Amino acid sequence: MLKARAVRIAESGGPEVLSLGEIDVRSPGPHEALVEIAAAGLNRADLLQRRGLYPAPPGTPKDVPGLEFAGTVREVGEGVREVAPGDRVMAIASGGAMATQIVVPARELMPVPAALTLEQAAAIPEVFLTAFDALVTQAGLGLGETLLIHAAGSGVGTAASQLGALMGATVIGTSRSAEKLEQCAARGLGQTILVENAQFADATRAIAPRGADVILDTVGAAYLEENVRALATRGRLVVVGLLGGTKGTLALGALLQKRARVVGTVLRSRPPEEKATLTQAFIRQVLPHFGAGRLRPVIGDVMPMSYVADAHRRMEADDTFGKIVLRWE
Repeated sequence: MLKARAVRIAESGGPEVLSLGEIDVRSPGPHEALVEIAAAGLNRADLLQRRGLYPAPPGTPKDVPGLEFAGTVREVGEGVREVAPGDRVMAIASGGAMATQIVVPARELMPVPAALTLEQAAAIPEVFLTAFDALVTQAGLGLGETLLIHAAGSGVGTAASQLGALMGATVIGTSRSAEKLEQCAARGLGQTILVENAQFADATRAIAPRGADVILDTVGAAYLEENVRALATRGRLVVVGLLGGTKGTLALGALLQKRARVVGTVLRSRPPEEKATLTQAFIRQVLPHFGAGRLRPVIGDVMPMSYVADAHRRMEADDTFGKIVLRWE
């Protein structure tokens, strides 16, 4: 067993329950790799896990948060052909990524493009894989369609807006913050909607009279009725977050009339085979665009891992645009 430094959750509660400690990390088994982690991205799921509202899946450390990381392969197990010691890699994880070492299936690792630092790479896996899976695998976003993205200034939002534009869609972003919409516009998002009182359907149709073909929703219940109103005929609503609640009113008549679909999706609890398949598709279809500069992670701040409690407070206060990355010193 190796000794690794890690962020530990002492008990369910506020950011004060977080501290740095040590954990044991085993050697990699067949088709696994041991990665020395340089940096990890912070996600809303980490905040929920800390509060006791989003337990880690079976087999994942219950008291070590972290859903994405970037680092260097240290050791590989039997049968690994995808990576070798010394390779720079990044990946999503079911948990435990806020440690200095982690063991993961080798097929879930992605190479870090040469143009990116490991800190930049740590901001990619969770948000870009979530956006890619939602827009491509779940919604089948097509050329010329209209994509409506809620919380456009979030990590998933900034990733989805870039992917949507790359796929030839008309992209509309919403936010409750005028300042964040200004930052979105400065990064190339042409159409924005300032949401007040959870109203955005009329503004969406003012831009796209048919409505939105695809809606990427991180809010959930609070936006459900307006989402259905904003959908185009045969539109697809993909729910990837529930910041606005878990129970809402669904207008089934409008859903039937529009022949629309509502899809819920999450990455964390998927079996390794599904994660590996998604990762390999992402490597083929999306990763080259980072190397070419057509896609880029949007990072709000890079903080030392010892400042993890402050990072949680900033995310809870919604005091960020893009990703917060935590680095090991």
